[in-house]
Amino acid sequence: MHTVVLLVGIVAVVVVVAAACSKLDLPSPLVLIVVGVAGSYLPFVPDVTLEPEVVLFGLLPPLLYAAALQTSLVDFNANRRPILLLSVGLVILTTFGVGAVVHALLPGVGWAAALAIGAVVAPPDAVAATSIGRRIGLPRRVVTILEGESLLNDATALVALNTAIAAIVSWKVVGADFAIAAFGGVAVGLVFYVVIGFARKHVTETTLDTALGLLTPFAAFVAAEELGVPTSADHVAHPSGVVAVVVAGLLLGHRSPVLQNAQSRIAERLNWRSIQFLLESAVFLLIGLQARDIISNAFSTESSTTRILVLCVATLVSVVVIRMAWVFFSRYALVRPGPDGSGKVPPWTYTFLLGWAGMRGVVTLAAAFIIPPETPYRDVLLLIAFFVTAGTLLLQGASLPWVARRLRVPSPDPAADALLRANVLHQASQTGLARLDELAGDDPHDVAATIRDRVRRRDFAAWERVGPQGAENPSETYNRWRREMIDVERGRVLEVRSTGTVPHEVIDEVLAMLDVEESMLDHSSAEREHVRGATAHAFEGDCDHLRQVRPPVEPDSPGECTDCQREGTTWVHLRMCVLCGHIACCDSSPQRHASVHHEHTGHEVMRSAEPGEDWRWCFVDQVTG
Repeated sequence: MHTVVLLVGIVAVVVVVAAACSKLDLPSPLVLIVVGVAGSYLPFVPDVTLEPEVVLFGLLPPLLYAAALQTSLVDFNANRRPILLLSVGLVILTTFGVGAVVHALLPGVGWAAALAIGAVVAPPDAVAATSIGRRIGLPRRVVTILEGESLLNDATALVALNTAIAAIVSWKVVGADFAIAAFGGVAVGLVFYVVIGFARKHVTETTLDTALGLLTPFAAFVAAEELGVPTSADHVAHPSGVVAVVVAGLLLGHRSPVLQNAQSRIAERLNWRSIQFLLESAVFLLIGLQARDIISNAFSTESSTTRILVLCVATLVSVVVIRMAWVFFSRYALVRPGPDGSGKVPPWTYTFLLGWAGMRGVVTLAAAFIIPPETPYRDVLLLIAFFVTAGTLLLQGASLPWVARRLRVPSPDPAADALLRANVLHQASQTGLARLDELAGDDPHDVAATIRDRVRRRDFAAWERVGPQGAENPSETYNRWRREMIDVERGRVLEVRSTGTVPHEVIDEVLAMLDVEESMLDHSSAEREHVRGATAHAFEGDCDHLRQVRPPVEPDSPGECTDCQREGTTWVHLRMCVLCGHIACCDSSPQRHASVHHEHTGHEVMRSAEPGEDWRWCFVDQVTG
C-alpha cells in the first residue's frame, strides 16, 4: 500500500507541475528536478532510490521504443554522420576524458572504475533538449540530430559501462564484450522486427495490435539480455537490450503504414505519447527526490569535502567542454550535402546549439547504480553522476532558450511547412484521382463525382492555410459551422441515451464517430493557428516551367479579381500569371478563375498575389516552387 500511495503521489505531482508549466510556458523537466530536490528534504516525503533494474528493465525500454517509433528513419539516415559522431564517437571520447579526470583527482579509484563513471556521465538525454527545443523553436535539423543521438548514445554508454565493469574483474574480456553487445543487439532487434512485422500483418484487431506493441520493447530487451556468449571460463557476454529495442522500434515505426491499419496506428500513437509523457516526467521528478540520500552518503565517506566538490565541478566542466570541443572539431564532418551538392558547412550557431544541448538525464543516474557496491569510492561516484545530471539540466537547460535567442537561430517556418503540406497532399490527390478514373468505368450512382468533390475540398482546405489570415476563409467557416452542428448532434444523442431505448453499444459508436470528426476539426484549427501570421516561402520545385527565368510583369488589376467583380462573386485568395500579369482567384474560390485563365491561354505558371507570400504554382506539372 505504501508503494501504491507513493506512485499515485508521483503521478499527481507530475500532472500538476506539467499543467502549471504549460500555462506559464516553462520547461517541465527542469521544474520537476527542482520540485524533486525540494521534496527530498521534506520530512513526510519517503526516501526514494532508483534501483537500476527498475530503470533498465522497466523505464528505459518503453522510453527508447517510444522515441524510436517517432523518429524518421529517412531523417536518421540523412543525418547518420553527425548522429554516429555524437552517439558513438563523443560517448567514447567522454568516457576516456572523464575517466582520466576522475583518476587524476581521486587517487586509488582505479582505471576501470574511473572509466565506468566516465561511461555513466557520457550520454546526454535528448528528452529535456528536444522538449525545450520544440517549445522555443530550435532548427528542425538540430532537433533531429539530438533525437537520433539519444537513441544510440544510451546504448553506446551502457555497453561501455558494462565493458568497464567487466574490466574491473578482467581486462581480457573487454573487446569481446563490446563486440557481442553491439552486433548481438542489432541482430536481436532485426529478429524482433521480422517477427512482430509478420504478426502485425495478420492481426487486424486494434486491441491485439496495441497489446503486441506494448509487449515488443520489453520482450526485445529481455531476449537480448538473456542471451549469453561465453568469452572466458568464468565470464559470459550479452547482446545489448538497448540496441535491440532501438533497432526494432526504428524499423517498426518506419514500416507501420504498411504493417498496421489506420486505427492501430492512431491507437499506438496516442498510447505511446501518454506513456512517454508519464515516464519521462516521473523520471525527472525521481532524479530530484534522490538528492538528499546521494549527497549525505557521499559526504560521509573518508574523502574531504573540498576534494569531492572539486571532483564534481571538474567532471561537469569536462563533459561540457569535451562535447563543445568535439562538435566544433567535427563540424566539417557534420555536413549533409544540399540538393545542389555544394555540401556547405552548417552555420556555427547550429553547431554551438548542438554542443550546448548536452543535458544528462535518467540513464546517467540509473547507470551509476550498476557500479558494483564493492567498488572504491562508489558513493562519491554516485554523487558525481547526480551532480552532472542536475548541473547540465539546470545550467544548460535553463539557458538554452536564451542562447537560441542571442544567436538568432531561425526556427522552422510554419508557413513553408503549410505550403509543402498542401503540395504533397495535392500530388497524392492527383494520383488517387487517376486511380479513380480507372475504377469508375460503370458508375450509375455517380459515386466518383462525390469522391472527387471531397478530395478537392480537402485540397482546398490545405491551400487556404497558406494564404493570408485576414477574413474568414471557406474552410474556417466550414470548421466553425460544423463544430456547432456536432455540439447539438452530440446533445441529441445524449438525450436518446438517457431514455434507455437504444443499446449503449450503438450510442457509443455514434459518439465515437462524432469524436473522430471533431478531433479532425480541432487538428485543422490548431494547424491554422500555428501558420497564422507567418510568411510563405517555397522550395524550388523540380519543374522546367518553374525554373524558367521570365522578365517581371506588372499586375493588370492589383488587389482584385476583375472576373469575380464582373460576375458578382467573391474570391478567397489571389494569383497572378507570371507571363501576362493577369490577376485571378484561386481554386478555393467559387469560380476558380486562375485555372480558367490557364485553360484559355496555356500559360503554365502563376504566383501568389497575396502580400508577404513568395511562391509559384505550375499547372502542368502540379508542383510549387
